[in-house]
Amino acid sequence: MMDERLMNGTYLSEDSAVEQTLRPHTLRDYVGQKAVKDSLGIYIQAALSRHDALDHMLLYGPPGLGKTTLACIVAAEMGQNIRVTSGPAIERPGDLASILSNLNAGDVLFIDEIHRLSRQVEEVLYPAMEDYAIDIMIGKGPTARSIRVDLPKFTLVGATTRAGQLSAPLRDRFGMLFRLEMYSPEELCQIVERSAGILGVDADPDGLLEIARRSRGTPRIANRMLKRVRDFAEVRAGGHISREVAREALALLDVDELGLDKVDRNMLGTMMDKFSGGPVGLDTLAATTGEDAVTIEDVYEPYLMQLGFLMRTPRGRICTPAAWAHMKKSMPAAAEEQIRMEI
Repeated sequence: MMDERLMNGTYLSEDSAVEQTLRPHTLRDYVGQKAVKDSLGIYIQAALSRHDALDHMLLYGPPGLGKTTLACIVAAEMGQNIRVTSGPAIERPGDLASILSNLNAGDVLFIDEIHRLSRQVEEVLYPAMEDYAIDIMIGKGPTARSIRVDLPKFTLVGATTRAGQLSAPLRDRFGMLFRLEMYSPEELCQIVERSAGILGVDADPDGLLEIARRSRGTPRIANRMLKRVRDFAEVRAGGHISREVAREALALLDVDELGLDKVDRNMLGTMMDKFSGGPVGLDTLAATTGEDAVTIEDVYEPYLMQLGFLMRTPRGRICTPAAWAHMKKSMPAAAEEQIRMEI
């Protein structure tokens, strides 16, 4: 199942306790995303000097890159409290009104998966973001009347993995928009080294780099893999993670040298064996592999495209020569012709 997939960057229940322990609390400790950190540092310092609330901020990018962590850091750097919720959890306008009315001046409200807010809830959010006020309806029918309730100045931090699904009116109300990028192996190695120190894991730099290289550019996956490799090392290698131990552990988890797991290879293999490498439509690929189309589009494809293994074309998905080489399969002439036509 996708929910149990080790290489899935989305939040799993097993991540809860570990992420709370490993999560950095200051911008200085936050590894990577240099452009975002530099901009945020300036904006936070300016807001503090004015004794004002920080402007509303939207964080977007693939899951597991640290959007929630950044929101918590913003609150800590501003010296304010943070209230955490998610789009699906706010079902009715009254739910949002209750949350907003309980905020204090300068507080940070973090809404994860903000693209999943209903249109009715969004309508309440607009005046709250612009005018720091909400309109509440009293009564029903002809006697109903609207009362405007003032709110303290607060900072809304929205996070989404699908910025394109955000409505334009909501997106335009954010003063700061930051895209979080995938991490380099060197940055992930710093994160894993810090995590290993906190968890008390005995590891060589080469062993940590091996974990980082296979973590798909995602800190959440890197920390999750560190736990699994630690367990393997404690049972098979006296608790010490060397490069060879890391390789053995990751091979046991069916994760190859590029971070592809069984699901990734099955998808590429299906495209190659049944469709000569493509083009394959998304719905056809979903039906053939037994995976959900949205899961393929949001979870599997981004990393395969980042590696240059997959091309999206108007007629469907196509495996590239690099994918054929990685899968150790001979590329048929028809597949080469398809790629030439698309290029």
